[in-house]
Amino acid sequence: MTDFLPTTPQEVAARGWDALDIILVSGDAYVDHPAFGVALLGRDLEALGYRVGILPQPDWRTDHDFQLLGEPRLCFGVTAGALDSMVAHYSPAKRRRAKDAYSPGGKAGYRPDRAILVYCNILRRLYPKTPIIIGGIEASLRRLAHYDYWENRVRRSILVDAGADLLVYGMGELALRAAVARLADQGPSWHEQPIPGTVIRCRELPAWADSGMRLPSAEEVARDKEAFAQAQKVMEEENDPGRGRILYQRQGGQWVVQLPPARPLTETEMDEIYSRPFLRRWHPRYGPAGIPALQEVLFSLVTHRGCLGECSFCTLALHQGRFIQRRSMASILQEARGFTQDPRWRGVIHDVGGPSANLYLPTCERALARGACKGQNCLVPRVCRHLPQGNKDGVALLQALRELPGVRHVFVRSGIRFDLALADPDRAYLREICAHHVSGQLKVAPEHVSNRVLKLMNKPEHDVYLRFCQEFHCLSQEAGKEQYLIPYLIAGHPGSQLEDAIALAEYLRDQGRFFEQVQEFTPLPMSASACMFYTGINPRTGEQVDVPPAEERAMQRALLQFQDRRNWPLVRKALQRAGREDLIGYGPKALVPPEDGRKQRPGPAGKRGKGDKREKRKQPPDRRG
Repeated sequence: MTDFLPTTPQEVAARGWDALDIILVSGDAYVDHPAFGVALLGRDLEALGYRVGILPQPDWRTDHDFQLLGEPRLCFGVTAGALDSMVAHYSPAKRRRAKDAYSPGGKAGYRPDRAILVYCNILRRLYPKTPIIIGGIEASLRRLAHYDYWENRVRRSILVDAGADLLVYGMGELALRAAVARLADQGPSWHEQPIPGTVIRCRELPAWADSGMRLPSAEEVARDKEAFAQAQKVMEEENDPGRGRILYQRQGGQWVVQLPPARPLTETEMDEIYSRPFLRRWHPRYGPAGIPALQEVLFSLVTHRGCLGECSFCTLALHQGRFIQRRSMASILQEARGFTQDPRWRGVIHDVGGPSANLYLPTCERALARGACKGQNCLVPRVCRHLPQGNKDGVALLQALRELPGVRHVFVRSGIRFDLALADPDRAYLREICAHHVSGQLKVAPEHVSNRVLKLMNKPEHDVYLRFCQEFHCLSQEAGKEQYLIPYLIAGHPGSQLEDAIALAEYLRDQGRFFEQVQEFTPLPMSASACMFYTGINPRTGEQVDVPPAEERAMQRALLQFQDRRNWPLVRKALQRAGREDLIGYGPKALVPPEDGRKQRPGPAGKRGKGDKREKRKQPPDRRG
């Protein structure tokens, strides 16, 4: 087909259909582009012969939109969208956001809080006998009992609260295909024949679950923080398609049973999924204002999925998995050639990458054979010797893209793993991007300067980042270019004290630049850092972790942007509390002036990083959560 998937009865009739097999309900607007999950899954199901429709951002205050396409023959598929709806709606300080890049015109208010729960409750009332399958990042990261930052309590699995029939976690293609095929052939028989990558709920524990591992109940983890931390550790250790075990957890009068993750997609399967006939446009219903999130990815290339890093605060490894699943170079080049046929094309490929661009690597053969190494990380504290050295495939891909007719520039804007770039003895990948693929700025994520905090974050030590900075600037000079690093930084992470934030502020002062890519820590559901935040325990080691209170987290956030006049009162308070009044004044080491001092910037460090504001405006919401 060469049209959008139907969203109205008229569009269904235009295809000659009298009913739909599957209706996908999404908290995002409908953009037919492979970077958007509902489009990716919808096109995949369409290619398998199913009649698929989409209800994008239905109005939950009335039943009308939910009845628009009628009752599907097989099931509803429900997702909150590209982001957890609470992350999309609220800042780390729990203030309501005014913008939503995945909604028409970038305006907020087109989806409800806890979108999956709201949508499912309406669908269950209107269509009590129709199976409901939930998925996407909101479902994936709330699949077991979890800490919810916005309510400051432990909530049950979203599968239980939504009253849905099946939860698909992870990226979902294989599990969703299997679930829909089972519905078409046998009805909802998931309890008898389990599907990897899914979660079910049941009154009686199935016999096949006996080989699994029992987690402390939802009630137990809600009252016992040590039990919560233990459950977190087990969940992370078993999040592996090779050696992972079935997990089951009592929640009230029923069981929630999680099957091991679905196997990684092969290169051929990845190529097939991304080769579907995407229109690469938002639906015409949104008019010229459109959907802002498309602008950043319109002429970008997804090369792979999965992350080897397992940063404590991040959920990529929990959702996309630790295995790198990549597309072939031929598939990526074919998509890039298609750009040249688009009248909007201006000869620039905006980004080539995935969670980190230089993770375009072959999957580790050892991990494929026996599962990812238990209790070990591929990159931290050092890069595993079994990983391919040099990233030759990534270099070859960038060179091939650069040589395509009509391509003027190819940029890497999604960021890279700086520790992996340094693991290459020849620096071939870093040399390549410094010479040809940096649009003036390169994003990296050191996150902090305190090695104690970095260890809790599961990030490389600060010295590794400093070595990378030196290499980057040397290679940029060698290429005859003036280029800058844009570091992501996190304030208020569990274990971070005022002294750590002050050390980070001093580092930024000495850099002489004012960075805007600063985040206050947000405890994302099912992340290790959220566990630390709630329990005060590092689930991976069992060690106690000091968690800064809300006021101190705000001080740490202010310290990272100490040059902003609006932050000066909090910065002074933080420095006084830490006994660092020596940093209040007018000298070259000062961070802020005295309260009754002259209205001027402190010290010489008033230079804003080149292009920082421009970069911040263009960047879509952070996708790490």
